Amino acid sequence: DAQESRGLGDVYKRQYQRRVRGPMATTTQQKPAEKKEKRAKKDNPMRKITIEKLCINICVGESGERLHRAAKVLDALCRQTPVYSKARFTVRSFGIRRNEQIAVHCTLRGPRARDVLDKALKVKEYELVEDNFSEAGNFGFGIKEHIDLGLKYDPTIGIYGMDIYCVLGRKGFRVARRKKKTAKIGHSHRVTREDAMNWFKTEFDGIILKKK
Repeated sequence: DAQESRGLGDVYKRQYQRRVRGPMATTTQQKPAEKKEKRAKKDNPMRKITIEKLCINICVGESGERLHRAAKVLDALCRQTPVYSKARFTVRSFGIRRNEQIAVHCTLRGPRARDVLDKALKVKEYELVEDNFSEAGNFGFGIKEHIDLGLKYDPTIGIYGMDIYCVLGRKGFRVARRKKKTAKIGHSHRVTREDAMNWFKTEFDGIILKKK
C-alpha cells in the first residue's frame, strides 16, 4: 500500500509539473514572435512619421500698416501670399473689434516646411521644453525676432516675432478627413507625445529640457 501511494504521488507530481511547464514553454515560444512583430513595426513604411504641415503666425493685435508689414515678413520668409486672420470677439481692453483683421499666417507643406523648420530650430539651438509638445503628437515654439531666420533687417518694416507650430502625422491619416467613407484612426497608429519627442531627437539631434 505504501509503495502504491508513493507511485501515485510521483504520477501526480509529474502531471503537476507538466501543467506548470506547459504555459511556460508556450510563453518562451512566443517571445521570438513578439520580437518579429516589433521589427515589423519599425520597418513598416506606414509607421514613418512625417511633417504634415507647418503653421507660422504673426499676431499684431491691430489692423493697418503694422499688419501689412508683418505680411511682408511672412511673404519673404515663406515665399507665398499670407492669409489674414480676423478677431472672433470684441475686446475693449485690447481695442479689438469683432471681424477685424489682427493677424497673418501661412501654412507650409513638403520640403519648404522642412527648410523653414530647420531654420527656426537653429535659432532655438535645437533645444525645446517638454511643454512644447502636445498630447496629439505636435509641437510649437516662438521666435522673438524674424531677422534670426536669415532675413535682412529693413528699417521701414521693423522687427516682428512669430509663433511656429508643427503638425506631425503618418500615412493613412487621410482616412479620417476624406468626404466619403470616413473612418477612425486606430489608437496604435496615432502619433503620441513620446513619438513626437523621439522623432525630434532622431531627425534634428534635438535636446528636450525638463520644465523649470
